Amino acid sequence: MGEISEIPQEPNLPWHNNPCCIRITIEANNRINLLIKDGIMIKFIKPRRSCLQRRGKSKRQEERPVNQPEQTGNTTGSLNKKILKTDLDSNLREIKAILSNCSDVVYREFLLAQNKQLRLALIYTDGLADKTQVSDQIMRALALEVPMAVSGQQITKARALEFIKQRGLCIQQIKESELLEDIIHAILSGDTVLLVDGHATAIINGSRGWEKRSIVEPEAEPTVRGPREAFVESLRVNTSLLRRKIKSPNLKTEALRLGEVTDTDVVIMYVEGIVNEKLVAEVKSRLKRIKIDGILESGYIEELIEDNPWSVFPTINHTERPDRVAAMLLEGRVAILVDGTPFVLIVPNLFVEYLHAGEDYYERFLFSSAVRMLRFLAMLITLTLPGLYVAVVSFHHELFPTALLLSIAAQHEAVPYPVIIEVLLMEVTFEILREAGIRLPRPIGQAVSIVGALVIGEAAVQAGLVAASTVIVVAGTGIASFVISYNVSISLRLLRFFIMFLSAFLGLFGLISGLAVIGIHLCTLRSFGVPYLSPVVPTTGIDLADTVVRAPLWSMLSRPRLIARQNQKRQGQGLKPSPPPPRQNG
Repeated sequence: MGEISEIPQEPNLPWHNNPCCIRITIEANNRINLLIKDGIMIKFIKPRRSCLQRRGKSKRQEERPVNQPEQTGNTTGSLNKKILKTDLDSNLREIKAILSNCSDVVYREFLLAQNKQLRLALIYTDGLADKTQVSDQIMRALALEVPMAVSGQQITKARALEFIKQRGLCIQQIKESELLEDIIHAILSGDTVLLVDGHATAIINGSRGWEKRSIVEPEAEPTVRGPREAFVESLRVNTSLLRRKIKSPNLKTEALRLGEVTDTDVVIMYVEGIVNEKLVAEVKSRLKRIKIDGILESGYIEELIEDNPWSVFPTINHTERPDRVAAMLLEGRVAILVDGTPFVLIVPNLFVEYLHAGEDYYERFLFSSAVRMLRFLAMLITLTLPGLYVAVVSFHHELFPTALLLSIAAQHEAVPYPVIIEVLLMEVTFEILREAGIRLPRPIGQAVSIVGALVIGEAAVQAGLVAASTVIVVAGTGIASFVISYNVSISLRLLRFFIMFLSAFLGLFGLISGLAVIGIHLCTLRSFGVPYLSPVVPTTGIDLADTVVRAPLWSMLSRPRLIARQNQKRQGQGLKPSPPPPRQNG
């Protein structure tokens, strides 16, 4: 904005020849100029410009497609919407430039047997593609066997692509694509890409055949009775294991890719007609919001989509057993399978399920109910036994019988530390031995954990560092933690120290206060909108038949009410078995 010009000197103005008036006018003009420059620019123009810049930035972020990488030099991001050309040499140069310094990518150019003027090119990754399929069902078919199929016919360049798709390839799965992004992903995933000169479309042949682990028994969730197969690292094998158990067209599988660099294949599975459609939409929404460079295991996704990331309790369940996943799919849940990991995520998740096992439904309900109650007791022991021991020994001696009190007092007489220090010392030692047993090779780890616990415990008692009763309490707590699921036992192990410190300072009041805080926290948790403590809180009477006890299968007529809202009927009535009527003599 320009400066205000001087007041015109008109002869008829009375102050025209007055020097004082002229000086005041000039000073007023300069002050007005400063106000215009500093005031208006700062108060109006600059804020308006900043507002427009922020609005434009937010608009660009909204227009950016969901789950698409930013243009930051990433190869995958730079391929967005790039398409092939009709010239084979140009396409090969483009692909080689993208996959430069990739010595495991194989490029094989050859001629079609029926037309020596037609050039073809095969591209695949060595080690990921099945070489037998590439050589016998693609190369041999196009280079040698085509003349036998169409003897006497000339294949022109214009109809070469259609002919190769219909009669030239002997492979079970093919698809077309003209996008470079899909072609690069197919090559790096183990498929074989066939380029035809004169056509801007590539044929992607399903020839994945890398080395993979065979299906074995589950290691993290072994059972006495039940299926002896577990998921593996191959995504397609895992989906086939579930398809074998649920042979229904309503079992849906939807695929997507996560990870801007790893481009990991992810599949969500659910049973249409049973699952809540809002749950499926929420799972898709949370997955599409993930923007990360790599997904190497399902734990990455679990941490990025859970409801309460600051809670010590897991709100997403994971398992390596196909039978458990199939059972939960039939209850209206959604399974998330990730390529490269044998653990499948299941949502929503309930706390009581960590105290259940797959074989609970394979054994008779009386035995399963007794074992479940034993697991609930083991959970309470794992969480409260060290804290209860510290509280009683430190503050509430009257709760011990006299003989036991004298024995414990005699044991602690030679120990120079308070009881909380004893328990902490043994707990930390036990956790170190547990981790050492897990990380070491299995034969060595078992020997280290068992021998280490015996030797260190006995030596600590003989040296007067801890009392024998403290060793018994810590050992019993550790054994009880093995009874429940490993997923939730980690949370209980952490909370055990919280309860111990409260008990050391406040006695039984601290222990009860700690349990109340944990209970309130559990009541506030949600797993994809479902209360974490259901069907206990909130109480749904009919669902309580499958919590602490396991009711007979013929009496569980409906699915969980808070999960399967659309189709709650599980089975028909009148399935209770009964003996046949007595025979009438006649």
